[in-house]
Amino acid sequence: MHKRFSLLAAAVLGLASTTIIADTQVRLDTSMGPITLELADKQAPKSVENFLTYVRDGFYNGTIFHRVIDGFMIQGGGFTADFQQKPTRAPIPNEADNGLKNRRGAVAMARTGDPNSATAQFFINVKDNTFLDHRGPTPQGWGYAVFGKVIDGMEVVDKIRQTPTGSGGPGGRFSDVPVTPIVIESATVLDRSKPASLDAEPEPALAPATPSEPSKE
Repeated sequence: MHKRFSLLAAAVLGLASTTIIADTQVRLDTSMGPITLELADKQAPKSVENFLTYVRDGFYNGTIFHRVIDGFMIQGGGFTADFQQKPTRAPIPNEADNGLKNRRGAVAMARTGDPNSATAQFFINVKDNTFLDHRGPTPQGWGYAVFGKVIDGMEVVDKIRQTPTGSGGPGGRFSDVPVTPIVIESATVLDRSKPASLDAEPEPALAPATPSEPSKE
């Protein structure tokens, strides 16, 4: 009896000390306020790993949202406030066929016309943009890979999308540039580990959701 109780107590203590790791969260502290992203670790592992590497390297600190289109998306992560383009690592494979959709609040990788050209730039959808979703394995149908969503600070995203824009950058060759630079002051991975309780329920994963297009310059 005592032995059985000891084994049960040990099992309970072991469970209580178990750590649950939820989907990774990243906080973007911008000049217009904070935005918290939850990343789709399982659905978009390559995109998430790529994004987190840039975050941990401090790559996004001091970059801007250089392309803002109300009714479409806000795009950033590639240029400094004086429009110097930052050097990136190699492109990553397109994961747009992961079932996640470009709905309002979804975060996706920007790219060129080559489906597998995404590096560091990303965008946040400010409305449902179904035409950006994966339709097939063709250059026109690949779509844009969603790898996360905004879980806090969507009101900041809405402030950004409503900011006045115009031509900007060297020679004014960029369009839809905020008149006042909107800076990502810092990007930080949040600590999501927490002790498990005996009655804890697993957190839901990022559910598959039922902007011209985002591109890198």
